[in-house]
Amino acid sequence: MKTKIILISLFIGLFSISNSFAQYNRAAAMNIITEGVEEVYIEQSSGQKKSRTVQKEVASDTYGNAKGNQYDLAVDGAFKGQTVAVLHLYTGGGFDFELPKRALAEKGFSVYRWKNIPPSAKELKEALDKSCQLWIISGSSQQLNEEHLAVIKEFFESGKGLYIWGDNTPYYGDANFISKALIGVEMLGNVNGQQVVNLQMEEKKAGVTPNHLITTGIQNIYEGHTIATLTESKELTPIIYGSANNLVTAVYEKEGRRLILDGGFTRLYINWDAAGTGRYVKNAAAWLVNYERFGEDVVANKE
Repeated sequence: MKTKIILISLFIGLFSISNSFAQYNRAAAMNIITEGVEEVYIEQSSGQKKSRTVQKEVASDTYGNAKGNQYDLAVDGAFKGQTVAVLHLYTGGGFDFELPKRALAEKGFSVYRWKNIPPSAKELKEALDKSCQLWIISGSSQQLNEEHLAVIKEFFESGKGLYIWGDNTPYYGDANFISKALIGVEMLGNVNGQQVVNLQMEEKKAGVTPNHLITTGIQNIYEGHTIATLTESKELTPIIYGSANNLVTAVYEKEGRRLILDGGFTRLYINWDAAGTGRYVKNAAAWLVNYERFGEDVVANKE
């Protein structure tokens, strides 16, 4: 099965290279990444030494993911000047957002963050006018109101990216309020995670979805500490199924709009150094920029 995924990854990777955008690395949409290596061999018929190029998997980190930022989705600094706005409504357990902030900075993103209490709808709109995406990290109860929803919906409808994070019961108050209103999907439950899942081998089973831009360079990922489960919907493309075969992370992409829904915000501060989290955060933000819609307006000036 792994051989099959390698072949698929190679095909997708070659396709991506020939159709790539400047802000994406050559590995875009590849999970198992290979590179051509010169190999010397003896030709049996002549006995002569000859050389050939063979594909070999690149070096891996401790957790089995390709080692090096060149295997992230986007090149470093690609989105310099772009801002990720964060409604950070749960800050317990030492969750200060510093680790994701540092990861995002590698790709050029700055972060504008509200902690614990949301701003007025007017202040939110003013900030979103200067942002390429909004991340909502939900608390245990709903704090956002209909005015906030109207601002967020306008932002989403314009094609700007939206990442909605929740976690185990009851930490999805605002996550469900926004996601139900925008795409009719919610999260529920309390699943004990704490496992690393590998590349998915069977639909709706534990693992990372292969060959999606967000999962570039990821063969193994930490699912989160305690996590919620997303309700299944034909509107969603799965990204991560947890170790209990529950849908933890999925994306919505329709009519130029992009949204990620995630039931495991504990990945952002618990066991950050476990498999894949830093790369996943960078890839997700790069995807939510929505270059495919906005083009050169959202990438750094390379002059």
